[in-house]
Amino acid sequence: MTLLSTKSSLPVSRPTRRAAKRLTVPRVFLHLGLIAWGLASILPLVWMISASLQTNAEIYGGVHLIPENPQWGNYVRAWDQSSFSDYFFNSVLYTVSVVGGTVLFASLSAYAFARMQFPGKRVLYGAFLVFLFIPIPGAFIPLYLVLANMGLLDTQLGYILPMINGSLPVAMFILRAFFEQIPKELEEAAFIDGASRLQVFTMIAFPLARPAVATVVILTVLGVWNEYVLASVVFSNQALLPLQVGLLSFQGSYFSQYGLMMAATTITTLPIIIVYLMFQKNIIRGVMAGAVKG
Repeated sequence: MTLLSTKSSLPVSRPTRRAAKRLTVPRVFLHLGLIAWGLASILPLVWMISASLQTNAEIYGGVHLIPENPQWGNYVRAWDQSSFSDYFFNSVLYTVSVVGGTVLFASLSAYAFARMQFPGKRVLYGAFLVFLFIPIPGAFIPLYLVLANMGLLDTQLGYILPMINGSLPVAMFILRAFFEQIPKELEEAAFIDGASRLQVFTMIAFPLARPAVATVVILTVLGVWNEYVLASVVFSNQALLPLQVGLLSFQGSYFSQYGLMMAATTITTLPIIIVYLMFQKNIIRGVMAGAVKG
């Protein structure tokens, strides 16, 4: 019996191994292509960091990824000169404010759309999703007029409120998908114990949706930190500019000092890269869940 079973298993195992070998060939080329693409993508970042530690003579002398004498003073000069540190802290303030407002309003509204029943629910939710397809520059003229009439031009609040409004549709879309996946039995048990709707949200729904909240936070941080156009429209006071707009002003003042410029660009870029690398799994998980459920 054992010989027969062994012989009968041989023809089955050989095709399986051959099929596995065939499958590894395209995977090898796929991995090689991804590695090449990754290296090509990261090379500009590596060169930027390398150039930030070089003098102008080294930069003009050719491409040197490893500086002979690292100029760490470029970072100190970039931070101290041309109000660059003020631009950095402005961006931190705007990012924290917009993230907080987006998470607060998006989580409450997304939970309402996912769990509560009220007239015009689908129409209202569809109206929110329409904003996903409206390009932000197309709304600059009416937005400028509204802010001017309200006296919010050239103010921090006049920048933070439109940024929160622009972040809400995507945040609501992601959070609503997560709230709909929460078993209703958990909420029903809480209602039986005497919990209110707000208590169910704060004690059950919101904590369970932490992966979605993390996704919203990261996407909002990326959007606010890299925003340029709206800040150029709202602000005329140099002291209120965020980092991306301030970087352009810095570039105009130190255009010929490439080491200093690359140091300023590195300071601008590295925080957002670190945040993305730390939480990229949450972004993929949240977007995929929103795509499947939403």
